[in-house]
Amino acid sequence: MLTLKYITENTEDVIRRLSKKHFDGTAIVAQVLELDALRKSTQNQLDNISAEMNAISKEIGKLFQQGKQEEANEAKAKTSELKDSIKLLGDQLNDVEQKLQELLVQIPNLPHESVPEGKHAEDNLIEKEGGKVPQLSSDALPHWELAKKYDLIDFELGVKITGAGFPVYKGKGARLQRALISFFLDSARDAGYLEIQPPYLVNSASGYGTGQLPDKEGQMYHCTEDDLYLIPTAEVPVTNIYRDVILNEKDLPIKNTAYSACFRREAGSYGKDVRGLNRLHQFDKVEIVRIDKPEHSYESLKEMVDYVQTLVEKLELPWRILRLCGGDMSFTSALTFDFEVYSAAQQRWLEVSSVSNFESYQANRLKCRYKDGDKKTQLCHTLNGSALALPRILAALLENNQTAEGIRIPKALVPYTGFEIID
Repeated sequence: MLTLKYITENTEDVIRRLSKKHFDGTAIVAQVLELDALRKSTQNQLDNISAEMNAISKEIGKLFQQGKQEEANEAKAKTSELKDSIKLLGDQLNDVEQKLQELLVQIPNLPHESVPEGKHAEDNLIEKEGGKVPQLSSDALPHWELAKKYDLIDFELGVKITGAGFPVYKGKGARLQRALISFFLDSARDAGYLEIQPPYLVNSASGYGTGQLPDKEGQMYHCTEDDLYLIPTAEVPVTNIYRDVILNEKDLPIKNTAYSACFRREAGSYGKDVRGLNRLHQFDKVEIVRIDKPEHSYESLKEMVDYVQTLVEKLELPWRILRLCGGDMSFTSALTFDFEVYSAAQQRWLEVSSVSNFESYQANRLKCRYKDGDKKTQLCHTLNGSALALPRILAALLENNQTAEGIRIPKALVPYTGFEIID
């Protein structure tokens, strides 16, 4: 979340930049400023009364020693009154701080100045593109038909076991999934990322720390009896490793990678664009996470984008990178680049990765900090990216590589699959 200090010192700038995300911050920022003024006033009264009580308390002993019993008892009565006032003001302060916190978590992160104007995905800017779109035969099949033809994925069986959006991978389909996970993890380790194997369930403090709560509570699977949430991405548990931690400047940037299953309710998703693997409730993904110094975080973001580009190139997929406009960005992001690969059979672009810099927004919620060269404690910047999400990568691989002989496996994956073609 945004810091109170930044909001109070840059009020007009905050409102202006929030408008790029099509968020009218005028009213809520005014409420924040009003509550902050009340908080300061209440804290000031509390400090003054506490100081007065401490001073009187010190005098009580002296009065008793001097035999001034009546004055000492009057002083004791006064401290009792002050204690009541302190409790009342303390309760008022806690109430104000709670209301202030409730408002602050409703304010999105500020978009970076380089974020383009726009409301919808159509307004995103194409930064870069590469790869060659394959020319398929007229009888080319979409991946859900290929999955049935070659017995790779059983969508109906998933519906029987769980429900829609929970496919069952079989045979070479399962092996291809495992190959992609291993390829992505090995590539990340080669790029200097430390592999983490995180839990798939997190507590509400973790969801709050990375910004999924309260913003996306309705999109997360919630185990109500234990008050735990199934993770929507490995970003949540991995970034929360650094919650309430003060890091050393020399250890930054920290680079982690993790494979996990991901769980998203995707409420309201339906239609032809969610067929097959296009949108699932459970899917596999390899994530990369960085914790960095503010002055280096945008260099880290570029490195992460360049790294994801190498993955889609090695998979021989046509790709493009989009700079997201203000209206298409997430609640917590300051700047996001999306990767899309082209699905030749569906004749559409499929999003396979988002790489984002959250600046200090998550770090402030997490209390993730570092000590600089002057031993001053500063908020870190956090970044993360999909490297990569499997379902649409798999969809594009199956569709783009279909031939009369079968489905060709990209060379980079053959050492992991153990086969060159699905026939």
